[in-house]
Amino acid sequence: MIIKKFQANTEKEAIMLAKEELGKDAVVMNIKTISPKGIYRLFKKPLVEITAAVDENLIYKNDRHPAKKRNFPDIIYDDEQDKSEPENEAVLKTSAIEEKLNNLQSLLEKQIVAKEELEKENGKSKPFNKNFACIQLIYNQLVINEVDEKYANQIINEIEGIFKKDASMDNILSGVYQKIVLKLGQPKVITPTQNTPKYVFFIGPTGVGKTTTIAKIASRFKLDEKAKIAFITADTYRIAAVEQLRTYANILGVPLKVVYNEEDIKESRKEFSDYDLIFVDTAGRSHRNKEHRDDLVKLIEAVPKEEREIYLVLSATTKYKDLKAITEVYSEITDYSLIFTKLDETNYVGNILNIRMLTNMPLSYATFGQDVPDDIERIDPQDIAKRLLRGQ
Repeated sequence: MIIKKFQANTEKEAIMLAKEELGKDAVVMNIKTISPKGIYRLFKKPLVEITAAVDENLIYKNDRHPAKKRNFPDIIYDDEQDKSEPENEAVLKTSAIEEKLNNLQSLLEKQIVAKEELEKENGKSKPFNKNFACIQLIYNQLVINEVDEKYANQIINEIEGIFKKDASMDNILSGVYQKIVLKLGQPKVITPTQNTPKYVFFIGPTGVGKTTTIAKIASRFKLDEKAKIAFITADTYRIAAVEQLRTYANILGVPLKVVYNEEDIKESRKEFSDYDLIFVDTAGRSHRNKEHRDDLVKLIEAVPKEEREIYLVLSATTKYKDLKAITEVYSEITDYSLIFTKLDETNYVGNILNIRMLTNMPLSYATFGQDVPDDIERIDPQDIAKRLLRGQ
């Protein structure tokens, strides 16, 4: 893990410096303004300092950037992914590392002191290893929050070798936090293309909220971005699903087309040739049904790869074993991003990290209620990391 600070006159310039040195996979972990001190404050403007981090296994494949060992990371957002965003929104929110994840740190300190005193009472002569105790407690916290043991161990193993014996609890906790943020990666969001329509397919099992999620995202583009949008539904198995999407279409004043096969999708490309975004709702059939899965693949492949985006919609309340089975079924589709729904219905978000690490597919949006269009945001890796560490 590589960590470095960059200073410049503006946030954008600091990010560019970080990208030049660390590459596009770097993640912004912290942003702050540094004001000149003393009399110099009258003559100098404040500087912007960002802390950037990157996993050396991903970034330093280029001989021009020899990997250097550092304590901990902080770093960069790939604005090439979402050029439509305002610059001030293209950077992740300021990291909570500055607050040192106070809640969890306080809890760890109390537990370690109690454990140390207990070992003294039991007459153990072996020196008490605070680092080991701290890492063990953090590991337990991840597992409690339903991070799979395999991935909790992977994170701990990658972090453990970085620290010296006298490392502070604050450094250990911050290191784990930053490693989790890097594992989660930057969210991939829907990006319209110039001159050609973008077909956005929403796939996933029944009952996860695909149709409502489409309405939320489409409303944002229609109302905020003034994009020209259309709806397509291939969910002809449920009349209620068609009528639900038709209701949203009527409210937004956008067209809705019902399709039954890949030929209908090809025909729609003529009909919607001058649109920006076409949102496609697919049937939420059982992921164990191979025939329906094959039909879905044909539907998606009716649109050229460069003109489509695919989002696998999953519920955060689904058991990890079932989520693994679902993603295995969709393994034939190799270019999807992940949307998690119903975050308001669970206190445990470990499955977001689990599925991200299992599939290596980018995270995207998260929903947390039924209100359209309000209850949806792009997934915030820093917020998820805090929740996994109970540092909220």
